[in-house]
Amino acid sequence: MKSLAALLVVVLVWGAGLLAFADRAARANPPFETPRADGIVVLTGASDKRIETGMKLLESESGRRLLVSGVNRDVTRAELRAVASAPARLYDCCVDLGYDAEDTLGNAQEIAAWARAKNFRRLIVVTSDYHMPRSLLEIKGAMPEAELEPYPVQTPSLDARRWWRTGTGARRMTLEYTKYLGVLAREAVLGIGRKTDAPASAAEEAQPA
Repeated sequence: MKSLAALLVVVLVWGAGLLAFADRAARANPPFETPRADGIVVLTGASDKRIETGMKLLESESGRRLLVSGVNRDVTRAELRAVASAPARLYDCCVDLGYDAEDTLGNAQEIAAWARAKNFRRLIVVTSDYHMPRSLLEIKGAMPEAELEPYPVQTPSLDARRWWRTGTGARRMTLEYTKYLGVLAREAVLGIGRKTDAPASAAEEAQPA
């Protein structure tokens, strides 16, 4: 009975967390005022709207350069320009494409490498509303010094306000929440490891040569 009760508590807590996570996605909106940053990063995925939004931010001079991370290797620069509806002059000078990332962790690593190479610290992050929490965690983990400005966009195939009404929406939201919990757990463990290592490193530095 105790095991069953404990399992029930875990399920209830998990379910409450899912509802809170989905509500957070449903309430996610772009900032009222157009943000300003060093660079703009777009994580490719469920909708081309992410790329279109990133391009519009670049056109409005919200950032100096735009990185589209996780581009399919079969997609050419010309094809992506058509998707983004980008002016040739601006696209040719100020848009970078990242082809190495295959998942959100890969996006974060690609973004961190790009931002450090450009000496960018403040970034506008463009991705879907439901994908934003995990994206921010991953990018912050890869680049702790970064200042991140979320710019969520709605995904046409997933209504974050009524996600439970379709099997596809329910599966996608549940999977994203589960992945988010996994990243939270990983970062918590890594954070404990960093704190444990810090005193030892300081002690080693204090020792005379």
